Amino acid sequence: MEETIAGPEAAHIPKQRGDSLLEAAVRYAEERHWDVFPGTWLEAVGGMHRCSCDHPSCRTPGAHPAREDWATQATGSATAVRRMWSKRPTASILLPTGRTFDAIDVPETAGFLALARMERMELTLGPVTLTPDRRMQFFVLPGASAKVPDLVRNLGWSPSSLDLTTLGEGGYVAAPPTRYGSRGAVQWACRPTPANRWLPDAEELISPLAYACGRDR
Repeated sequence: MEETIAGPEAAHIPKQRGDSLLEAAVRYAEERHWDVFPGTWLEAVGGMHRCSCDHPSCRTPGAHPAREDWATQATGSATAVRRMWSKRPTASILLPTGRTFDAIDVPETAGFLALARMERMELTLGPVTLTPDRRMQFFVLPGASAKVPDLVRNLGWSPSSLDLTTLGEGGYVAAPPTRYGSRGAVQWACRPTPANRWLPDAEELISPLAYACGRDR
């Protein structure tokens, strides 16, 4: 069963599974061999959801690292993952970039346009997340952060003119079903499946992504 999320061109978003955060985190470690680490969590205060960091203007409540040394905490061990989420079952699921994948981050409107274009081009996609702050993140092979600026220039664009960034070493993405406060949960626009276990290179996706971001300006 699918639910449709409207974009500049219609795109189908698979209906999300009802996994707990612990179950999802373990699955990412076991099935995808992704490193994961627990982030902040949401606390109910006066009928409102507040980030555990207690910052009144937190931009991503319940969906950012809880510790400065989060990079050393990230693990691909399912046993360690179970232990960490058993201690804090409501912690967000964060995936470090620059290890098994990088992520190309674009606005939701450009992402939907790019997805439609990629489908027509019959490109093989990796997983793609859709966040409550209206961003889409396309998973690609590590090393993308170093090459994307030159790839964009070769297409005739100035990297600074496009709302397109790459998350590599030192970065992270939030994984479903992590929630951003009351704004909703991160979803998979393209779910991890056996068919997309082998990620595309950034070079394969950058043309439709840059084109879509140029249209979206």
